[in-house]
Amino acid sequence: MSAFEQLFTATDAEIDELGHVNNAAWVRWIQDIATAHWYAVAPPEHAEAYVWVVIRHEIDYLRALGPGETVTGRTWVGEAPKGARFDRHVEFVGADGKVRVKAKTTWAILDKATGRPIRVPPEVAAPFLT
Repeated sequence: MSAFEQLFTATDAEIDELGHVNNAAWVRWIQDIATAHWYAVAPPEHAEAYVWVVIRHEIDYLRALGPGETVTGRTWVGEAPKGARFDRHVEFVGADGKVRVKAKTTWAILDKATGRPIRVPPEVAAPFLT
């Protein structure tokens, strides 16, 4: 498992009427960290040839995050891909060490040239599974 971490700080624009980060911001952060992980680990030729799309989000909102607060996002791929798909796990942990949000997202790989899904090549998956 190759985990990847990134910090996120709640801006005023991401705060809802209840005074905490809104759901849309959490979804965007999930996508942002997954994309950052891909570009940090994938060799340039893979990043040029393939693109990932989300096909499912499962999100548990456990604790609120207020304006100006920072969380550490951590993501990893738990298991080998199944065909064109794999599951990615994400957790956002506050400064207090408590998980604020956790998610399991399913992604599918597309060949950029054709726009069609393909089986995840073993060499593409390998760096994310070690």
